[in-house]
Amino acid sequence: MSSSRMQQTVALGTEFWNDSCALSELAEAIENGAVGATSNPVIVGAAVTADKARWIPVLERLLREHPADTEDDAAWRLIEVVAKEAAGLLAPIHRETRGRQGYLCVQVSPKIYRSTERMVEHGVSLATLAPNIAIKCPSTREGIAAMEELTARGINVNATVSFSVPQALETAQALERGMERALRAGAPLERLHPYVTIMVGRVDDHMKRVAERDSVMIDPGSLNWAGIAVFKRARELFLQRRFRSTLLAAAYRHHLHWSELIGAGAIQSIPYGWWKQFNGSDITPRQTLAEPVAPELVDTLRRKLPDFRKAYEEEGMRPEEFASYGASVHTLRQFLGGYQQLVEWVRDRMLP
Repeated sequence: MSSSRMQQTVALGTEFWNDSCALSELAEAIENGAVGATSNPVIVGAAVTADKARWIPVLERLLREHPADTEDDAAWRLIEVVAKEAAGLLAPIHRETRGRQGYLCVQVSPKIYRSTERMVEHGVSLATLAPNIAIKCPSTREGIAAMEELTARGINVNATVSFSVPQALETAQALERGMERALRAGAPLERLHPYVTIMVGRVDDHMKRVAERDSVMIDPGSLNWAGIAVFKRARELFLQRRFRSTLLAAAYRHHLHWSELIGAGAIQSIPYGWWKQFNGSDITPRQTLAEPVAPELVDTLRRKLPDFRKAYEEEGMRPEEFASYGASVHTLRQFLGGYQQLVEWVRDRMLP
């Protein structure tokens, strides 16, 4: 039998993850070569509302067992059950690779993004759900500090709400410090696998919003390369500085986010609907990760979009600016809104 496009992508060195913890989708992704998965409260909300027959009885059982729970308490109990089941699907990969692969990423509550201490506390709790859990925190100043501390405690992490070279570098440097602390405390090096996400599609989205807002005259097609350019620049610098974190591409919007980021040393976390489309395409995967984006295209983006310069250049932003960057604000708002939708879904089951 011929291999699928995703299997061919994996054969070219890319790690393929499923950008969802929906169980049926994840199981199918694993059959196509996926070795990890990402989730957050928004993704969990979509997964449970799409499969109510499975999850409403679980939620009702949790509500009976914990009658004093608040809506938030109940929502997180449900998130944890979903996470445990999804982590269980990946557990054989985690065992077979001796902890190198097979991780499910679980995000701390988006409501506590301003508190390093509370993100650490929540991350430590979530990490107890299964041995193959990695904790997602935002790449803000507070979130980066939380990820350094979690790493120092031997907990794997994945940076999210991340759109820029400065964020990726600042996060990777913090994770290096955390890894050194963990190693000094006796943590086995082979079990430490920190990840640094760049949400390539959300980079594109932000540039398109800025171009429209500011009436920038620019070829719309060039905006589809903004996230790819940022990711490839970050990868180049990660290699130069020998960071031990692995870059992960997320937030897919078109096939270039897959076809232009294929190669060893990176992870593609692709939503189910997108990788299914890629599997059915006539695009033949090839190693493209090391190929630079056309210099004239990068130059156009840099000249016309100050926010692209902030995302692309090493010194484009300071850590205290990460949370107020336009893409960060937009994404945090969406995460908070999506989490609230999950809470409201839980409320509907709580109220008579």
